[in-house]
Amino acid sequence: MTTAPGSVTAQRAGLTGLARPGHPTAGPPRRRRRPRLARWSGWLWVLPALVMYAVFVLRPLALTFQYSLYHWNGIGVARWAGLSNYATVFTDRDLLKIVGNAFILIIFFSFIPVSLGLLVAALARRISSGPFGTTVRTILFLPQIIPLVAAGIAWSWLLSSTGLVNQALRAIGQDGLARAWLGEFDTALPSVGFIGAWVLLGLCTILLITGISKIDPALYESARLDGAGPIREFFAITLPSLRQEIGVCLTVTVIAALASFDIVYIATGGGPGLQTTVPGLEIYRLAFAQRQVGLASALGVVLMALVLICVLPIQRLTREEKE
Repeated sequence: MTTAPGSVTAQRAGLTGLARPGHPTAGPPRRRRRPRLARWSGWLWVLPALVMYAVFVLRPLALTFQYSLYHWNGIGVARWAGLSNYATVFTDRDLLKIVGNAFILIIFFSFIPVSLGLLVAALARRISSGPFGTTVRTILFLPQIIPLVAAGIAWSWLLSSTGLVNQALRAIGQDGLARAWLGEFDTALPSVGFIGAWVLLGLCTILLITGISKIDPALYESARLDGAGPIREFFAITLPSLRQEIGVCLTVTVIAALASFDIVYIATGGGPGLQTTVPGLEIYRLAFAQRQVGLASALGVVLMALVLICVLPIQRLTREEKE
């Protein structure tokens, strides 16, 4: 059967190859170009924060690195020093001891709060609901909301020669254990570390309790059906499920240990000798008491590098693996 030249079917068949006079050939739809302002609107929203970050973080950081290359007392003319300030940081025995004190505090500020926080969180999992669980979480988090200066003053009173700790020891007949905990060379640094552990324990515990609450209860029920006890449940379910929360706790507490200042300054002032002096306190002394701004800046740059060296591997190891 043939189709007439003027029929509707012929016209439809020719639409794909012919265009009617006076009408442009149909083509693919053009993508509407976004206005330039719309494309940059996201950056406009972020711009105030970027400006604040550049002014109050990046610029001081750059100036600190610049000052570390000079001998400068903060007032007079600066003299070029090159890397001599950094050489002093890595060769001076006192400065090396001060940096070592910060790493010792990591044990107290980081490992002890995280370990105890895991234990407390695992025990509190069964009572996490209800008013009693809320009370427990409030009590555990209370040290975190106390200002560090107030915590340092309170513990300096408690650990003094006539403080409550020594009074309790004498009351139970342990006079030989009573001492000036913050004033003796052997006990000063562990005592400062104990104060830091007390402050950070609540934060770690609350973070870990929150992480445990996200674990599917069916996993624990399945483990109990398979005959797993509490210890087996902890190592097989709880600990692997809290990988990211543990990473956050370790990151926060390691930074708190390496950058500690408040508690040490209030409780001991860095004494006796250099037993409790930490990099943050030494930077303050070098810059404002001894007027060695260049050396203080070099120590600050080294401290920042140490923080990154310690924190970045923690972030990498505790990062959740993508499927």
